Amino acid sequence: MHRLLTLLALLTVLLLAGCASDRRNQALTTTLNAYASTVRWGDFQTALQFVDPKVREEHPPTPLEMSRYTQFRVSGYDDGQGPAASGENEVRQVAQIGLVNINTQAERTVIDRQTWRYDPEKNHWWLTSGLPKIDTE
Repeated sequence: MHRLLTLLALLTVLLLAGCASDRRNQALTTTLNAYASTVRWGDFQTALQFVDPKVREEHPPTPLEMSRYTQFRVSGYDDGQGPAASGENEVRQVAQIGLVNINTQAERTVIDRQTWRYDPEKNHWWLTSGLPKIDTE
């Protein structure tokens, strides 16, 4: 009887862990899709809301930095092979973002190396690497 109770307890723990993992994976998929869509539309003000609040507080973008994003139109967003786990509650993803300078019509691609952290209490993924780094060259 003791073995049966132990086995049932173990199965319950595994089932709950699986549910938590499914919730975390679903939250990641939803977040990455929403972020990609936001960037594709060139809405970097909204994309800033995906950045971890602690990162935004410690390194807030200046108005000049945010205005640079308005100089570009996003022509493409390719997240390649998607996210790869880099820790228990962290994933990394590399995205190529096509940008067209609205003043010169010059197109170029930037590589955005993203790091995402999972907050298990809020079932929420946060971008800790900040917005894509672009230059006005």
